[in-house]
Amino acid sequence: MSLDAASFGILWPAFIAGLLVTATHVPLGMQVLARGIVFVDLAVAQIAGVGVILADYLGWEPTGAAVQIAALSAALGCAMMLTWTERRWPEVQEAIIGVVFVLGSSIAILLLAHNPRGGENLKELLIGQILWVNPSHFLIYAAVYAVVLALWFGMGEKLGRIGFYVLFGCTVTVSVQLVGLYLVFATLVVPALSIFYTKSRRHLKAYSVGVLGYAAGLLASLWLDLPSGAMIVCAMVAVGVLVALLGSRRFVV
Repeated sequence: MSLDAASFGILWPAFIAGLLVTATHVPLGMQVLARGIVFVDLAVAQIAGVGVILADYLGWEPTGAAVQIAALSAALGCAMMLTWTERRWPEVQEAIIGVVFVLGSSIAILLLAHNPRGGENLKELLIGQILWVNPSHFLIYAAVYAVVLALWFGMGEKLGRIGFYVLFGCTVTVSVQLVGLYLVFATLVVPALSIFYTKSRRHLKAYSVGVLGYAAGLLASLWLDLPSGAMIVCAMVAVGVLVALLGSRRFVV
């Protein structure tokens, strides 16, 4: 496929969505990796998704405020619980996070069991619909992410466990509805992992992985006519591996 006007009209909103997600997920992902709680985003995102599915199950308006409140409440409830478990049982925190993710996935499947569109809804939750994002919502997303970035770079470690998990829960709630669970996880972990052993310009390199991953993935999905979400994940991993190899001797055999 060629990059004609129609294709560009679809790609640019998707790329902007990727940039917005990357802006917040890179610094938060670096903190997630430093804390050793890599799968926390999957758990919180999954529980936020359960909130969305539950709202749909109850017949609430898909784009209404009630759905956003349900998703945010579920994510913050999960974040608060994980804050408590991290303080109470830090040695098994990663295992607890895994259990929360599996439980959330199972609840989502049960809620969708009698929904004729259950399979499609679950697919949208996992891989998202980045090509069909609504540009009119970008100002709202940008405002939320701007507040997150201001709080993170302004306060950082002063936020403490509770502050970090609350900020994380709010961010993931927005992102999982924007790009899907897989891209949320990839954008958090892959850039941070690629610069883990890098000493200089860490944020710049991590942001580059995210931006190039979204750009290359979207263009490749258009060219090959393949699902954009999965292609972006693959592209981001490829870029991340390249950055890791170029930036650290530890990866060189």
